[in-house]
Amino acid sequence: MIDVFGSVQLGYLVVESNRLSDWRRFGADAIGLHVDTLTSDVSRFRIEDHTCRFLLQRGPAEDVTAFGWQVTSHEVFDEILSRVTARGLPVREGTPEECALRGVERLWRFAAPKGGVTEIFTTPTLTPEPLRMTASGFVTGDSGMGHVAITSKDVLGVHSYYATLFDARLSDFILERIGPMKLRIRFLRVNQRHHSVAIANVRQVSADPIRTRIQHANIQVATLDDMVASFERVTAEGFRMMWSIGQHTNDRELSYYCRTPSGFELEVGWNPVLVTPELESTWEPTTYPGISTWGHTPVGEDVVHKLTMFRHAVTSLTHAEATVPQARHPEALPVSVH
Repeated sequence: MIDVFGSVQLGYLVVESNRLSDWRRFGADAIGLHVDTLTSDVSRFRIEDHTCRFLLQRGPAEDVTAFGWQVTSHEVFDEILSRVTARGLPVREGTPEECALRGVERLWRFAAPKGGVTEIFTTPTLTPEPLRMTASGFVTGDSGMGHVAITSKDVLGVHSYYATLFDARLSDFILERIGPMKLRIRFLRVNQRHHSVAIANVRQVSADPIRTRIQHANIQVATLDDMVASFERVTAEGFRMMWSIGQHTNDRELSYYCRTPSGFELEVGWNPVLVTPELESTWEPTTYPGISTWGHTPVGEDVVHKLTMFRHAVTSLTHAEATVPQARHPEALPVSVH
């Protein structure tokens, strides 16, 4: 069996929303991304020469519907597919139209945790078209476009999903209190980016306070000036800031969080730690007692927002979370990660 660690990276996100005009203004004017409007119902965001990093399609979900993961070779692509099919997980090849919209050569689709879809692809379509964006640049490369953070009632199931299919490794844990909730967050890496997936669960209670499939997505800007300038533009353009600029304890990234038009958050960050090959050989997961060394204070958090989170948490107690049982093998994880 091939070890696919280091050969997988987050490639794109697919978002379904009826607020496309707000999304286009959010992407271009606030965050500083390149926006391509294909039709009145479809837009794409670029941050470098990849044709697509965010695909926005009209629809009622107001959520991320699919996660695109780029693999570095056809050999690795076939290895992941063999793991999926060997476990009886239904797969479907992407249509030519789906591939064209995402700017990829070929893709296969199968279930992801929390009712989403995982899409794996090999070769992205690159474009020589000059970027039209306010930011000076974004950091992607072999580590991918950033990360996603998920809240889950089945944290071991989500962890084992990515460990089973992508050979994800545990970077560390964070213990944090947000309002009345005590969270334990685990951070998984699939390459030298400190984490491509973060998974949070409410301790001692099987509840999920977040309506959407992800709590936030992260993108990494090229310079500190880019981050500060976009922070100022978000507020100036009338979008809601959620957490002020601060620095994380574990990956040392400087960042802020704002709310997207669909309700989940976008983290814009700068200069996180990389788990390089030199660090990889001696890396040991650590538990940090807090998410930030400084900053990341709530901005304008009101009673309505807190009540909304509480309502979602209570509702989730009576609803089963969508899982992927074929790739759910928490017993295969080391005892130390439970």
